[in-house]
Amino acid sequence: MSTERKTLIYAVRTTSGQERTVIDLISSRVGLKKLPIVSLLAPDVVKGYIFVESAGPHYVDDLIAGVRHARARTKGVISPEALDRFIVSKPVIEDLKSGDSVEVISGPFRGLKARITNVDKLKEEVTIELLEEGFATLPITVHADYVKLVSRGSEAQVGREEAS
Repeated sequence: MSTERKTLIYAVRTTSGQERTVIDLISSRVGLKKLPIVSLLAPDVVKGYIFVESAGPHYVDDLIAGVRHARARTKGVISPEALDRFIVSKPVIEDLKSGDSVEVISGPFRGLKARITNVDKLKEEVTIELLEEGFATLPITVHADYVKLVSRGSEAQVGREEAS
């Protein structure tokens, strides 16, 4: 006979932007009330919701009762497969290709638009050319975390622009 308890994942609506606050408040209540809560998750990409893994919905209801910014438990359960994309993150470099338009989000060129001319996946670096008028089109190599994808480009488009 197995003594394992089956747990399910429930979504809890929160005030948008207060997900971390709710997680902090209810995590302290778990220990005080000795509730069978296995895990808490507040992914950055999902606004207004947190996810609670528990043995039953009544434990979640008891946990969030009276907690500021915690609205209500949604009906139904969430499959673990649905949450996988929030837990397993792929590196930024995987999405970047030559010809893509990006915005520099860190470093001395922050806020400027650029186009990727080369991607080095081993070093996790991209070579960019700034598209702003005040800057010469010198190639600049930055870490892939310093850029954010704005729009997709094509290799043929880059080749045509370099030829002219």
